Amino acid sequence: MGAELQTDIVVRPVRDVDAEALGRVHATCWHETYDHLISKAALEMVSPRRLAELWTHWAAQGPDFRMSAALVNGEIVGFVGSGPARDRDAPRLRELYFIYLLGAYHGTGIGQQLFDAAVDTTESVYLWVAEDNPRAHRFYTRNGFTLDGATHTEPFLGETLTEVRFVR
Repeated sequence: MGAELQTDIVVRPVRDVDAEALGRVHATCWHETYDHLISKAALEMVSPRRLAELWTHWAAQGPDFRMSAALVNGEIVGFVGSGPARDRDAPRLRELYFIYLLGAYHGTGIGQQLFDAAVDTTESVYLWVAEDNPRAHRFYTRNGFTLDGATHTEPFLGETLTEVRFVR
C-alpha cells in the first residue's frame, strides 16, 4: 500500500508577517486571472514587493475588515478580503473586495473556505468581478449572487478592465 499524501489546509486571518508571501501569491494570481484581459507588458510591471506593501496596509485595517489567507502545508496559496462598502451608491453595506487562489488549487474547495471566512452565510454583500471571468461568475452564482446590471470600467495596471456587479 502506498503512503497517502497528507495535505494540511488552514484558513486563518492575515498576519503582518504574511505580507511578502501574500504579495508573491497576489502577483501570480493576477497573471493567472488577467493574462487574457490585460497586456503582458502591463502584467510584467506587477511587483510582488509593491503588492506586499499593500498587504501591510490592508492587514492593519480595523475589525470591520476580514482578511484571511489559505495555507496548504504551511504555504499561502490564496487570500480573501471583505469590509465596509466602498461605493457611494453601494447596493449593500458590505463588500467582498477580492478573493484569489492559485490556479493549481482551483476546484479543491479552498476557494469556498476562503469565501466562507470573509462572508457570513446570511450576510447581504456585493462585489465587482471582471466581466470576462466565467469561472468566478459561476462561483458567485453558486454562492447565491446575481448580476444586478451595474458595470464600470476600472483603471488596471495602466489599462482598463470592465467589471460587473454581483449582489446577494
